[in-house]
Amino acid sequence: MRQDGAKGLSAKSRKKLNKMIEKSLVIIKPDGVERGLIGEIIKRFENAGLKIMGMKMAWIDKKFAEEHYQAHKTKPFFKELVGFITEGPVVAFVVEGVHAIDNVRRLVGPTSPHEAAPGTIRGDFAHLSMAYASKKGLGGKNVIHASGSKKEAEEEIKLWFKKEELHSYTTVHEKHVF
Repeated sequence: MRQDGAKGLSAKSRKKLNKMIEKSLVIIKPDGVERGLIGEIIKRFENAGLKIMGMKMAWIDKKFAEEHYQAHKTKPFFKELVGFITEGPVVAFVVEGVHAIDNVRRLVGPTSPHEAAPGTIRGDFAHLSMAYASKKGLGGKNVIHASGSKKEAEEEIKLWFKKEELHSYTTVHEKHVF
């Protein structure tokens, strides 16, 4: 038996396991930054065993925001999304881990905060319904963004980070959790 507890896995088995290791983009939106929630939010991802591979604070412009939200370009709330995410600095980071995309979405909670359970980031820190926010012209004040699919994660990570800004290292979780 190897030191990591795994018996000699075949190349095929290792390949299947590696496919379960995913990356996801997370963005703490201006409301989360302004409310001083950065540390608390990052702590939740690290406590869940997700590895932070890259992180930056940025105040994005309208053009970048429109590119980030291009999937919503034809939706009635597009202008509000762009307006909100550009009204202050954001913290963007890439996490990696087993089933990272689904696990991140579970930690974050549903897009509309009033549907998010206590214990999720949106359930604990954001409380407006998206319908209320839209009627008030508040944009998506739901504290955080997380990639919704593997394809979306790949596109978003490529938009937000250069390859040299992402770092691979071994965490204690990889020894005990992965």
